[in-house]
Amino acid sequence: MWKVYLVKCADSSLYCGITTDLERRVKQHNGELVGGARYTRSRRPVTVVYQESHDSRASATSREWQLKRLPVKQKQALYRKTSTAQS
Repeated sequence: MWKVYLVKCADSSLYCGITTDLERRVKQHNGELVGGARYTRSRRPVTVVYQESHDSRASATSREWQLKRLPVKQKQALYRKTSTAQS
C-alpha cells in the first residue's frame, strides 16, 4: 500500500511525498534515520498533516503530482477539512 502525504515543516511550509512506510519516512525527514528530503533538512521538525492510501505506485505518484500543483490555500483546506472530519 502506497501513501501520499503532506508534512508541515517548522517554518509552516508544506512538503508532499509518497512512501510505503510513513512512520519511517517521517523519521527520515526529521533526521532520526538516514535519508529524507533535502528540502526538509533545514525545516525540521516536520509533522504529518494529511495522508491518503493508494493501491499502486503509479496512482500515488499521479496524486502526488496533482497535490504539488495545488495552491497552498487549497492544500491547507485539504488537511484542515480532514482534521475537522476526524475530530
